[in-house]
Amino acid sequence: MATAIDSLRFLDAAMDLPISENVEFRSLHEDSWNEALREKLYQSERAGRDVGEEAIRYWVHVHWPGFLRARWIEHMLGIRFWVELRREEFGILRDPPVELRPLRDCVIEQLILMKENLDIFCWSRCKSPEERKAVSELLHLINLNGHKLRCHFAKDGSNEPCQPSDS
Repeated sequence: MATAIDSLRFLDAAMDLPISENVEFRSLHEDSWNEALREKLYQSERAGRDVGEEAIRYWVHVHWPGFLRARWIEHMLGIRFWVELRREEFGILRDPPVELRPLRDCVIEQLILMKENLDIFCWSRCKSPEERKAVSELLHLINLNGHKLRCHFAKDGSNEPCQPSDS
């Protein structure tokens, strides 16, 4: 088995990959606003009245973190390009060496479950020293704490939303 450093050399190559014309380009801003509006419609229909901005605040508070995490994972796997996320991160986890795929998949599974760095480090304690090192390097590459983006239509200092601008 290659060392973790040798095995992760694919990351340098991934940054130079062109984005295929078959890759769908999407906007976090647009899609999140549409999801929040669907939540507002759902809650309004349930209540039998327009519940207003309260439903939007609810969506931001409850659903935004998972929404962002899911799209960010798609971006890193090269499934869908999210225009608000960094170009150099697109596809960085797409094609790891064969021996790292199960480990990458386990880390991604942990991310989907909304686990944080410490949770994933603790999970990796039962792995071999080489695998722990690879997990550490994957987490460094993934930079989980660097992806705590605010929902663009939540007002500063609160979870109160505002309409997205047309710009």
